[in-house]
Amino acid sequence: MDALVLLMGLLVGSFLGLVSHRLPVMLERSWRAQCAAISGANPVAGETYNLWRPASHCPHCNHRLGPLENVPLLSWLAQGGRCRACQAPIGWREPAIELASAALAWLAYWRYGATLDAALVAACLWTLLVASSIDLQRQWLPDQLTLPLLWTGLLVNLDGRFIPLDEAVLGAAAGYLVLWAVSMPFQWLTGREGMGEGDFKLLAAIGAWAGWQALPGVVLTSSILGVAWGLAAITLLKRSRGEPMPFGPMLSLAGGIAILVPTALPGAFGA
Repeated sequence: MDALVLLMGLLVGSFLGLVSHRLPVMLERSWRAQCAAISGANPVAGETYNLWRPASHCPHCNHRLGPLENVPLLSWLAQGGRCRACQAPIGWREPAIELASAALAWLAYWRYGATLDAALVAACLWTLLVASSIDLQRQWLPDQLTLPLLWTGLLVNLDGRFIPLDEAVLGAAAGYLVLWAVSMPFQWLTGREGMGEGDFKLLAAIGAWAGWQALPGVVLTSSILGVAWGLAAITLLKRSRGEPMPFGPMLSLAGGIAILVPTALPGAFGA
């Protein structure tokens, strides 16, 4: 059963890698089309671009990938991380997402067994994974991911599946407000945005799944992770101190732990 869960996680991970790459492009194209419509300009015609078209291809030579080249993780390893046609290097992001997806699927199975609860938690963790990947690339968290995750968290807890509904509702409200309360005074005082609204919505979604009691632990742990990442970026990667840093991956990691093991994080009520 473990092998089947890992295989399923790899297959889902292949799709998640596609989503994390194409969704931002799809949204940007949609925004440009909306701006053109508002300004009265003629929309720019282009090829169909969505999660299904065009078919998977090499971004360097446009070589269309065959079935054997689309096997999650194994095809990347077999080809030595390079395109079979032009030998251009293939980034590590897609195989990393596939591997992480398999690990998350196994963790959900380990926690809940072969149940609907495991499937729901795995879907939540996969959404956090895609959101983190996009935030690392673009430094923004799409509403198309955070808002469905929030509403799904409330819906699955209507009957108290993971936590009582009142705790989920309070978690969603408190998750949004706690980061807003920190970010807004900073923006008023400095004139600079300290944190994006996508982070507010992401923490609200985590609160809807894990409850308000988990939020102190999530905020504390993600802040520690953020400081560690910032110091590493400055010292090892020579990043500027004023360079923006995505906070979504830290929230997602801490939130995923809180969802899987509610009392595992320091600072969580009941930990």
